[in-house]
Amino acid sequence: MLAGAVGWSCGLELWAGADKCDEPLASPLSHTAFTSSSVFSNGYAPGYAKLNRRGGAGGWSPLDSDHYQWLQVDLGSRKQVSAIATQGRYSSSDWTTRYRLLYSDTGRNWKPYHQDGNIWAFSGNSNSESSVRHDLQQGIVARFLRIIPLDWSEEGRIGLRVEVYGCSYWSDVINFDGQGVISYRFKVKKMKIIKDVIALKFKTSESEGVILHGEGQQGDYITLELRKAKLLLQINLGSNQYGSILGHTSVTTGSLLDDNHWHAVVIERYRRNVNFTLDRHTQHFRTNGEFDHLDLDYELSFGGMPYSGKPVGGGRKNFKGCMESINYNGDNITDLARRKKLDTSSFRNLSFSCVETHTFPVFFNASSFLQLPGRANHNVLSVGFQFRTWNPDGLLLFSNLDDGILEISVVEGKVMVHINVTTATKNYRVDLSSGSGLNDGQWHSIRLVAKENFAMLTINGEEASTVRSTSPLSITTGGTYHLGGYFLQTLFPPTQRSFQGCMQAILVDDQPADLHAVERGTVGAFENVSLDMCAIIDRCMPNHCEHGGGCRQTWDSFSCTCDGTGYTGATCHTSIYEPSCEAYKHLGRSSDTYWIDPDGSGPLSPFKVNCNMTDENVWTIVMNNLPPRTSVVGSSREKRTVLQVNYSATIDQMTAITTSTEYCEQSIAYSCRMSRLLNTPDGTPYTWWVGRGSEKHFYWGGSGPGIQKCACGIDRNCTDPKYDCNCDADHKQWREDSGLLVDKDHLPVSQVVVGDTNRPGSEAKLTVGSLRCQGDTDYWNAASFTTPSSYLHFATFQGETSADISFYFKTSAPYGVFLENLGNTDFIRLELKSPTVVSFSFDVGNGPVELNVHSATPLNDDQWHRVSAERNVKEAVLQLDQTYRVSRTAPTQGHTRLELFSQLYVGKPASITCQDSAAGGQRGFLGCIRGLRMNGITLDLEDRAKVTPGVKPGCQGHCTSYGMYCRNGGKCVEKYNGYLCDCSKTAYDGPFCTKDIGGFFEVGTLVRYSLAPEPFSSSREARLQSHQLWPQEVNLTREEVSVSFSTSSSPALLLYVSSKTHDYMALLLRHNGSLQVRYSLGGLREPFAIDVDQRNLANGQPHNINMSRVNRSITIQLDHYPTVSYTLPDASDTQLNLVKTLFLGKVHAYELERSNAMVDITRTHTVYLPINICCRGLGVGTSAESSERSADQYHFETITSWQQTHSQSRDPGHDNYTDSPSKQA
Repeated sequence: MLAGAVGWSCGLELWAGADKCDEPLASPLSHTAFTSSSVFSNGYAPGYAKLNRRGGAGGWSPLDSDHYQWLQVDLGSRKQVSAIATQGRYSSSDWTTRYRLLYSDTGRNWKPYHQDGNIWAFSGNSNSESSVRHDLQQGIVARFLRIIPLDWSEEGRIGLRVEVYGCSYWSDVINFDGQGVISYRFKVKKMKIIKDVIALKFKTSESEGVILHGEGQQGDYITLELRKAKLLLQINLGSNQYGSILGHTSVTTGSLLDDNHWHAVVIERYRRNVNFTLDRHTQHFRTNGEFDHLDLDYELSFGGMPYSGKPVGGGRKNFKGCMESINYNGDNITDLARRKKLDTSSFRNLSFSCVETHTFPVFFNASSFLQLPGRANHNVLSVGFQFRTWNPDGLLLFSNLDDGILEISVVEGKVMVHINVTTATKNYRVDLSSGSGLNDGQWHSIRLVAKENFAMLTINGEEASTVRSTSPLSITTGGTYHLGGYFLQTLFPPTQRSFQGCMQAILVDDQPADLHAVERGTVGAFENVSLDMCAIIDRCMPNHCEHGGGCRQTWDSFSCTCDGTGYTGATCHTSIYEPSCEAYKHLGRSSDTYWIDPDGSGPLSPFKVNCNMTDENVWTIVMNNLPPRTSVVGSSREKRTVLQVNYSATIDQMTAITTSTEYCEQSIAYSCRMSRLLNTPDGTPYTWWVGRGSEKHFYWGGSGPGIQKCACGIDRNCTDPKYDCNCDADHKQWREDSGLLVDKDHLPVSQVVVGDTNRPGSEAKLTVGSLRCQGDTDYWNAASFTTPSSYLHFATFQGETSADISFYFKTSAPYGVFLENLGNTDFIRLELKSPTVVSFSFDVGNGPVELNVHSATPLNDDQWHRVSAERNVKEAVLQLDQTYRVSRTAPTQGHTRLELFSQLYVGKPASITCQDSAAGGQRGFLGCIRGLRMNGITLDLEDRAKVTPGVKPGCQGHCTSYGMYCRNGGKCVEKYNGYLCDCSKTAYDGPFCTKDIGGFFEVGTLVRYSLAPEPFSSSREARLQSHQLWPQEVNLTREEVSVSFSTSSSPALLLYVSSKTHDYMALLLRHNGSLQVRYSLGGLREPFAIDVDQRNLANGQPHNINMSRVNRSITIQLDHYPTVSYTLPDASDTQLNLVKTLFLGKVHAYELERSNAMVDITRTHTVYLPINICCRGLGVGTSAESSERSADQYHFETITSWQQTHSQSRDPGHDNYTDSPSKQA
């Protein structure tokens, strides 16, 4: 941060010695320094309105208690004003409960005191004796102060005593006449400036004008100017590319700066970093281009462009108005000009006092009007005035003619004129329209002339805007004109009734309106207007619409357009994207390309990444545009080739990824032929890469920082052991050095500089992989609060005008404070108020505000719940679990800045209030909080918890909330920083066990697995068909089988296990679709058959079977029905002897003949089998999948787990056979 960037929390820091600027300014003044709109009687004169004085009637009271009264104080000269205090009239029922403060240098052209973007209304008194003081958030400089009572005692009338606090103020002032320019000559001809500090104050009624300018022959320049009443700063420090074009930087700030009031500007530049401050609103930016110095020739000019050499001049107007306190790099320009140390020869008459303009603005609101007299019964109508407004529609002028009406309105930003004259014999109507976008807050002039058979309208004095009408017309003026509103009943009322904005320079029938006489009440009339003041406010400056959101305003409010920004909310504050791939995974998303926003509401814009959701890790992948094996030739140590690696994200965006993940990697490969990589005689590599922070790195993939080696040098297996890289051997054959770069503080690779491909036959090919990161440290950053008094504390939360907070929590406690931060009276708090209520409360100075969301189910269910809260100048929002949402609109008037000073407490309240104590005290939070983000910054709860008693880092129990994402029987497994889905006992794969890994079976198709050793055969075919699961013969006494299937045909074979004897086990669907399990283990004349269910399971729906056998005991569960137990007969053997083959979908006929099995199953049917056959006790697993799928194929999946009485294992194998020539599974 540059020096001079002033914070809002210290409202008077801009004043030198601000802590001493607190002297009483009003009480030492004479009675004559106090004036007022009226006086109730002599004892109530304004001179008695001094704080704590009892002279006269004890204070000032006006003749009438209405909204047109004012009390004015003349401080004698311009003073710094820092505070104001008021009292009621002594020992009376008269006091003022609310008032506004106006100020002026001249007693004319008043400006209302602004605070928090509004015309501020101060709270006053509630009795006649106590005084109420207000320190001004923004100190002002003025000679005249005017207090406007808004509300007063219901028991009496307006009564007021006042004191003003501040200190003396002095500065040199120069009046610029629009011709003269002050030239500040440098001591040397050319200046190479690395640091600038420029400060000045200006006031003007002009919307255009150059305030300062300097330029150099190399194309550098700096210009500060007014354009359309906004302040434009242009700087160019130069650029290597395309001359000065890419070095140009332009920044705009402020609005309505032609109000003829003082505005303070500070420009601070150090190298390319710039602070640009106008009236305490600071913009921070970096100039474009690569250079740091501002190269200027000869001079810097103030008030306009120099006479010659103006490459960026473009015919711009010089500044017309006043400047004071001009300082450039420590030199007081105004003082030097006064002492004639600077060239001021271009001035006709240099004046060191400010020449005031004589405009008299009128301010209208929705209930205002100004009535002015004109010439009656005249056949020529002529009116003109200037106006400014934000509203697209409004009534500017209305007049009842002798026999018709005249209306001038703004309609959709255009000026519309309607003249309607009705005589006994004829009706005349003229409609004129001109201009566009005239509701832009700028001054616009209107001139209308109408007479017999002629009407002409001109906007802004531009001939191109003039529209004329030669339609038949007869005019007889009525003599009275209403401006800004018309509320009387009339036969032909205006289409618009009121106007919100300002007018000035009013001409009626070619005569200037005498508004001073109007103010004295001797001419015309008015209602609810403010004379000699234009209180227009630009509610879009500063722009509260964040992240590039468009600001639109009316007179009373503004709105933000967030389309295309990637953000949402009343001020475009909240990102619509998740912060990471990890967050997308836990919304149930699969691998894909996603937009992410790692800092949420922070300054980084969203960007696209590839998210690869693997079983255990979530990889975030950022691609680059360097083609694989990019060829490099012709480079040398003297003239190296620089390969730029550009990514789909900026360096700042990628840094946000690398800093919030546990591990990052990037592959890099250098293929070479007679091109050395790192080996050089003097130790400087031929080739290196540049990483984050533009740092050079001399290690290669597979090595580490500080180790100038390649991977083969680390593993000691390089082609030539004398070198630490394969390429350094300088062979004529192609070699390669490749590996992973894993120091995430150095990644990503932004450049590779190659320096040895210029010899004959020398060539290199470079490949730089994508940046890959995994392990989201922010998403799972958690802390467990184990006692009600435990808490974590962090630095004060900075969320003055916009604040967002989001986190996850889980608890079994009925209530607890999540977090709290305090100010003097301001605070912000989030808490669980009851098992079903989450509360968000705050106070920004307008009184406490509380939002509550009510959950339909208890929140203390030990499940994760997400809370997000946002508060900005437009609204406050609280949301729970993306389901429950409540919002509250901010008041249109009042405080908007959240000012906190205590530490941020997480897990307990920052303090216990009297009210809390009476209610038993607010107890701390018991449970877990994770992923706490405040204004886009994740707080490191785990790190702070490691050193805090009563708080533990991390939090277990993720499966209770996220286990539902593990589908198809997948098991949720807890991890320290999350969870994973164990799919090993399912027929599915992927992060959520949703990827089908099965096969399709048609009629006659089967998969056969060999479970026993086959006789050795030398034939290749025999070897291919003899993939063995077990290396020796096996007898089984235990099996576990889990099957899911769907089919529409029966009978059908699901699974069959054969043996070298007559033993077998089978699962099949009978002719009626019912499920049957058969065991033939010997000892029985017929196989033991279990009819599991008589329902037809060949109904196309998915079904699940879980079956296990231990000796004689068999348990079977079908679908969600209860488990049923069966027992093999005593006569049956319990051993499945010499298991040989497992069949899926079909059994070879010779197997059936051998075992005399399933004689009732005469055919097999088409089935779809997603298969994952696992012999768990043997550590064996395999899968098979069909290559086709059609609508009439059926779904079948099977998992078989075999447990033996002895442990043997080998690699799995499977064979695919078919009796049908058309297809093979």
